[in-house]
Amino acid sequence: MTTLDLELLRTFIAVVDHHSFAGAGTHLARTQSSVTQHMQRLEQQVGVSLFEKRGRQKQLTEPGLQLLRHARQMLSLNDDALNSLRESSLSGVLRIGSPHDIADTILPPILSHIARSAPRLRLEIDVGRSPFLMDDLHRGKVDMVISTRSDPNLEGFALRTSPVWWICSAQYIHQPSEPLPLILVDEPSIYRRYALEALERANIPWRQAYLASNLIGIKAATRAGLGVTPRSMEMLGPDMRVLGETDGLPRMPEVTYYLWIRPNTANPIARKAYDLIRGSQGL
Repeated sequence: MTTLDLELLRTFIAVVDHHSFAGAGTHLARTQSSVTQHMQRLEQQVGVSLFEKRGRQKQLTEPGLQLLRHARQMLSLNDDALNSLRESSLSGVLRIGSPHDIADTILPPILSHIARSAPRLRLEIDVGRSPFLMDDLHRGKVDMVISTRSDPNLEGFALRTSPVWWICSAQYIHQPSEPLPLILVDEPSIYRRYALEALERANIPWRQAYLASNLIGIKAATRAGLGVTPRSMEMLGPDMRVLGETDGLPRMPEVTYYLWIRPNTANPIARKAYDLIRGSQGL
């Protein structure tokens, strides 16, 4: 009987989580051709096609979806077994900063992994806006931060790359002939910058329909149908929908969420936890 290669499964999961072979290569620090070779070898091992082309995108086949569920379970068991031997004695306080938009998506699996691997570790979570959390990290108020921002003075790695979409209420009626009503967060904001630059390049008029200081206000205004907001896919809820090129709106760049720590962190637990999370990502 064939034994599945865990390294190939890690690459497979990275392709799915980062929505492309190129995104997986960036996350795993591999070339795109290396990712392609991994997927070809994995398909040879399982004897079925894992991806199929739909338009410009590659999507999982039904066997691919089945393998994805098993792959996540297998890697989780593998990592748990190793980490339980290495990290079970880790104890103390770890302070993590996270932006609002990933508190329901990227953050929970990370917290779950830490809790399983280091059950004696006490977690303190600070949910806020990325620029202010990065400032807190520099000042030592938190030990690590998840953020879309880059900082050459910090040490970090990519957790996930997500598309940025024009998100609105499911009941919102788009009027292409009128200035686009934008729901924006105040500065500084990468999503605000991406949206305004994209609209300017496309010569699309817009107006500020609502200004908020946090994601709670953005979500409320979006659900109320006040306009359209530029956010990553992490914000999309069941009562929302996405506008795109077929609606006359331009594409925006993707965002990458990174995990950051200070290279000279004074908290030894932060370094061990950082390495633990990095190992769980296959890096």
